[in-house]
Amino acid sequence: MSGVEIRVGLSSCGVASGGEAVRDALVKAAGGRALVKAVGCNGMCHCEPIVQVLEAGRPVALYGKVTAESARAIVGRHTRWWERRRTDLPAVDSEPYLGKQKRIVLENCGEIDPGKIDEYLARGGYEALRKCAGMTPEAVVAVILESGLRGRGGAGFPTGRKWAAGRAQTAAVKYVICNGDEGDPGAFMDRLVLEADPHRVLEGLAIAAYAIGAATGILYIRAEYPLAVRNVREAIRQAEERGLFGSGLKLEVREGAGAFVCGEETALIHSLEGGRGMPRLRPPFPVERGLHGAPTLINNVETLACVPWIMRNGAAAFASLGTAGSKGTKVFALAGKIRRGGLIEVPMGITIREIVEEIGGGIQGGRKFKAVQMGGPSGGCIPEWLADTPVDYDEIPKTGAIMGSGGMVVLDERDCMVDMARFFLRFTQAESCGKCTFCRIGTKRMLEILERMCAGKGRRDDLATLEELVDFVSRGSLCGLGQTAPNPVATTLKYFRDEYEAHIHEKRCPAGRCTALVRYRVTDGCIGCTLCAQACPVGAIAYQPYKKHEIDDALCTRCDECRKVCQDDAVEVVSPC
Repeated sequence: MSGVEIRVGLSSCGVASGGEAVRDALVKAAGGRALVKAVGCNGMCHCEPIVQVLEAGRPVALYGKVTAESARAIVGRHTRWWERRRTDLPAVDSEPYLGKQKRIVLENCGEIDPGKIDEYLARGGYEALRKCAGMTPEAVVAVILESGLRGRGGAGFPTGRKWAAGRAQTAAVKYVICNGDEGDPGAFMDRLVLEADPHRVLEGLAIAAYAIGAATGILYIRAEYPLAVRNVREAIRQAEERGLFGSGLKLEVREGAGAFVCGEETALIHSLEGGRGMPRLRPPFPVERGLHGAPTLINNVETLACVPWIMRNGAAAFASLGTAGSKGTKVFALAGKIRRGGLIEVPMGITIREIVEEIGGGIQGGRKFKAVQMGGPSGGCIPEWLADTPVDYDEIPKTGAIMGSGGMVVLDERDCMVDMARFFLRFTQAESCGKCTFCRIGTKRMLEILERMCAGKGRRDDLATLEELVDFVSRGSLCGLGQTAPNPVATTLKYFRDEYEAHIHEKRCPAGRCTALVRYRVTDGCIGCTLCAQACPVGAIAYQPYKKHEIDDALCTRCDECRKVCQDDAVEVVSPC
């Protein structure tokens, strides 16, 4: 059959899942009978490696968890008619995952080869930049203002107002910076966009530079994203070779060392200037006095990726999506105890429950949906009973969490909220630059209390001390890292206080997560299948087929593997007291 195109996702998630071996098998099996093309991830990370087949330019099949063996069968099915009925292949129904999404930022992800500029141009690439060249910079800023676009890096500041402030500066030298220093645990929005559609971000950055009158643009990308760095550098080379930026703009990539605090604008600037990433007091804001003392406009990857679509389709088209105060769409990295994880883009105003239960397919293993952690280490935990909260910049903060850059970690009944708060606080405490006392010492003291609780050594006055520290650290810290670091503690104290009290007063972890507070017991429901004995890494369960098993508590390391593999729920967690 002629006109067959086979796409394989080769972003980092696809490569990590074995996508390169699948690509090689596809190329070998196709033997010229079909075009095999590497594309970026389409967001369905739970299905990687992903293969999509198009016939005469029309998508006809989508396959997930493809192996080299099934890759050969896919080629056979779509190039020899007789294999269509004979071969059983891992087809994927994308409708449940993609049906409620609206793709603006991700419209090219999974559709184009990120290494080929012609594919980006064929889908309207750089049309927005050409359109802006026929407008005044003030008119470009006006379009962004009218669209209602707000910064997608977390704070949600109106992008048009930021650009207008940059335009108003009269300095001879100005800079634009793309903040690609994504460091939240469980977040990978920026990485995927930079890997799968780098020209889109470059186009957005070039439009921002034109709007404020900057001649230099910098993409600050953490070095832990080598594929993103490589793709963006190649995209810059290709665009400059075509003369798409003209002679007035120079773009370059700078690699960050992976410090979480460098996601904060002034710390990022200090890093670019060769210093240690540490924030400074504001004002003056970077748009007034930034890199090397010059006015500097900083937007994150997702914000810039929205710009070309807005300029092509008009401000009204973007503003028609979302809610009154939060226009457009938002990209989220959906992770955790969810059946269908990956990257999604949804209209503002969709509820948390719709995302978790309809797009994500609910909780793995049929367990109960307990909470979502939104906003990463700077965010908070929202309980299931608030899951009908609309996702936007006005409603989410009412819960105590924040939108953040787009991380959404789903939790089930086996997640301990004290341990969850400890996990995120351990991260922010380690990532604190140490410049201000409240953040440096305050987060350390909070972490010490949480560590004690999880070890069964909590004190009766710990909750009052935690609440006092939450207030001091959030009000006294210099930058956003310290100001928001207490959020995971504050929200879990607010919504899951009973779990804290159980840790302190009963020396018990209700979720069975904190190893010092639990032991494992096999119930009479055991049928002697031996799965737990086979899974135990330390031999704490004797292998006894068809007999009730027992756990040697002295040998048990509380790894939870026995409970995970038991098909009859015959392993339970009990308090050691």
